[in-house]
Amino acid sequence: MSDVLSKLGDILEQRKTAEPDSSYVSSLYHKGLNKILEKVGEEATETILAAKDAETSGDNKDVVYETADLWFHSLVALAKLGERPESVINELARRFDMSGLEEKASRTKK
Repeated sequence: MSDVLSKLGDILEQRKTAEPDSSYVSSLYHKGLNKILEKVGEEATETILAAKDAETSGDNKDVVYETADLWFHSLVALAKLGERPESVINELARRFDMSGLEEKASRTKK
């Protein structure tokens, strides 16, 4: 699984130098972080709606599809900020031996 994310990270990095009209990701980078974040929000809403529909229908196909879009656009946002998918994998790995309540309590308050 992390191999797929690593390859995707490489592609997202390559798209930073591509012409905006040659790639969807490059066009997002060119439009800036706000546009990328709009897409993340849009995909989050679509994922929520698909999950609600899946609970009723018992068919998870659309929620899986929308979750892939959400993850993808989240990774584009991270790449725009100079982070790779491995940063998220490493953070998730760090949390393995910690309960969710413990992890939440360990965060610094802002």
